[in-house]
Amino acid sequence: MTILVEECPGYRHITLNRPDRLNALTAEMGAALLAALEAAEAERECRAVLVSGAGRAFCAGQDLTAVAPNGGRAPDLKTLLDGYNRVIRKLRGLGLPVVCAVNGVAAGAGANLALACDIVLAGRSASFIQAFAKIGLIPDVGGTWMLPRLVGAARARGLAMLAEPLSAERAVEWGLIWQAVDDAALLDEAHGLTARLAQQATIGLGLAKRALDAAETNTLDRQLDFERDLQDQLASTADYAEGVRAFLDKRRPIFTGR
Repeated sequence: MTILVEECPGYRHITLNRPDRLNALTAEMGAALLAALEAAEAERECRAVLVSGAGRAFCAGQDLTAVAPNGGRAPDLKTLLDGYNRVIRKLRGLGLPVVCAVNGVAAGAGANLALACDIVLAGRSASFIQAFAKIGLIPDVGGTWMLPRLVGAARARGLAMLAEPLSAERAVEWGLIWQAVDDAALLDEAHGLTARLAQQATIGLGLAKRALDAAETNTLDRQLDFERDLQDQLASTADYAEGVRAFLDKRRPIFTGR
């Protein structure tokens, strides 16, 4: 199986599972990942998702053996990327927080798959590589959209054109990811963070994702109105009522994701 799914209390752990190929992506793997995300979204008791990679790496990017030119004929990258893009759209639109744990290398499409998640943790020995320039391509799977927003135009161009590895520590420094942790502690830290998110107000977290993405293109006036409308929706949720009661009672809230 190219994707493994583990049901944890309140969340699901999705693992890229081609360790012998450093979890290099294939169309089959992309479809399986999309199905796993859709299943998590449909499960009422699932309130967060953790994504990680099996073995020595998170994901080495596209498996080039599947897209090598054949007899002078160009591979069908359009159809392949349409499939991967559905995964990115699902990650960004999922009404659940998504944590990504990056071990080893996250290269090419694998790097941008990680960056499409909400909170990215990486082992200190991990690295991020926009490897596309090495084979005459541009960053895809959302890379050209995410990179300038995360690290700024100058650094995005350097990463895209030079295809040099970026260490986990530098990725934190540049604002590309949330945190670097000791390699041995990576999965424990990621599980702990995902479990914590799974106990928070799920609807509010999902709408926070929508608001932050909308802010990239909205004017201030439109964003203020959007925030107002989302808050109006959240005011009628059970979690908002519980959060206010808990604050007034000086206790920890018990959110149900409702």
